[in-house]
Amino acid sequence: MRIVTAAEVAGLLQDGDTLLIGGSGAGHAVPEALIEAVETRFLADGTPERITAVHPVGLGDRTFRGASRLAHKGLLKRVVCGTLVDSPPLAQLALNDEIEAYTLPQGALSQLMREIAAGRPGLVTHVGLHTFVDPRLGGGRQSPRSKEDLVKLIEIEGKSWLFYKPFNIDMVFLRGTTADEDGNISMEQEAIFGDMLSMAQATRRCGGLVVAQVKRIAKRGTLPAKSVKIPGMLVDLVVVEPHQPVTYQTQHDFAYTGELRIPLDAFPTLALTERKIIARRCAMELRTGAICNVGSGICTGIGLVAAEENILHNIVLTNEQGLIGGAPAAGLDAGAARNYSAIVDQPYQFDFYDGGGLDIAFLSAVEIDAEGNVNISRFADKIVGVGGFINISQNAKKMVFGGTFTAGGLKVRCEDGELRILQEGGHRKFVSSLQQTSYSGPFANERGQTTLFVTERAVFRALHGALELMEIAPGIDLERDVLAHMAFRPQISPDLKTMDARLFREEPMNLQEALDGQSWPSHPRLSLLGKGER
Repeated sequence: MRIVTAAEVAGLLQDGDTLLIGGSGAGHAVPEALIEAVETRFLADGTPERITAVHPVGLGDRTFRGASRLAHKGLLKRVVCGTLVDSPPLAQLALNDEIEAYTLPQGALSQLMREIAAGRPGLVTHVGLHTFVDPRLGGGRQSPRSKEDLVKLIEIEGKSWLFYKPFNIDMVFLRGTTADEDGNISMEQEAIFGDMLSMAQATRRCGGLVVAQVKRIAKRGTLPAKSVKIPGMLVDLVVVEPHQPVTYQTQHDFAYTGELRIPLDAFPTLALTERKIIARRCAMELRTGAICNVGSGICTGIGLVAAEENILHNIVLTNEQGLIGGAPAAGLDAGAARNYSAIVDQPYQFDFYDGGGLDIAFLSAVEIDAEGNVNISRFADKIVGVGGFINISQNAKKMVFGGTFTAGGLKVRCEDGELRILQEGGHRKFVSSLQQTSYSGPFANERGQTTLFVTERAVFRALHGALELMEIAPGIDLERDVLAHMAFRPQISPDLKTMDARLFREEPMNLQEALDGQSWPSHPRLSLLGKGER
């Protein structure tokens, strides 16, 4: 292992190389100094040219940092990632057809790292079938010049599967907290582990260079062996960046790094807006003992509601980055969590998700059609991608989509337990057709998945391949405020209910009382145990 500068590392990248980058979202274990050095070199002398960048998770602060630093004409040939929402300049290059762009499921890309590491032929999975990732529906392409098939449809014993092809890796950028003199890397001040180990192993398998950015150097033999996440035998070069923050907007947070737990009253409290109404109504679907995923966006408010209601101990909230328990962070820090009970490598979290381990998943929805299909990946001249959305939504036992009823300028007010629409959003969410399919309603119906759609003014369920309106907010007019803003007419439940008035009041809802006696079903064999004390 050698200690070098970020500029020296950037100088080793050659034209046409494939660069793998670790980290997640808005700065979680993102090797920012290394990415910045590549940008600086390119702006100075125009090299390297036409590289391929691969990062399973979106990287950036939605402005100029992260993968956005690679958005210079001529620098990139191709980007393959889970999402582009964190790096708008890259998304714009794809929209302009100036680069090849593919957005593939975050979990599939993460698991593919292990397949490459082991020299296996690629990843075979059901994840992505009947979505825009399916080769029959686009193969994950997000720009016209993206011609190569990165995903194939195959059949094994009469059943359809997707095959994600492996690729060569010339260099990988990773991040940890501490490196010792032998190159062993620990991650004690990182918010996530991600897929750092698998990426290092995959790169070594390909004969590429493994580079790690860290905050500090420790003496040989002083790192506790169990704290090492990337063994030194896999690390070629180390770059020291003493000022690296835990996320882009948070220099350090002891709760994010797992160094301590904070009191529940120290969690941020959501203001009573449409976002809190939706998070509260989603939280009403929680059951004691349920294992859940909380996606980014509006659903991250569920953890804050659960903290406010003092029910975090009743449930297990997780996110795809590998955090288990506690409350996933909201806003630009989404991807981190506070008060978590465990953290695992990202590929293993997706193994659990893909295997049907989630009882309930809460995700955002941007467009919904009459069959319950959902689009979150591309709309209104925006390329977003899917992140972990497909892995999660296809495999959870119960799927709850949360989002405002309309978007773009929506303003609401709560009065005496009722909802008033002050200004309607300019964009419809319930549309006649989708630009891309990120979630297949018919495929979910075929698998017997329970699916709800929660908004601030109405709640729908998927029923026999169609949407049924089952709840409406107090103070809302069915025709004027709901049906008039849908491109199709849903079924109306003969037992149409009014949404709980507590959703629209300032004080806590006392959800603990609602959870009492409503547990998620336990394993049937547990009923064979005696009922004596442990």
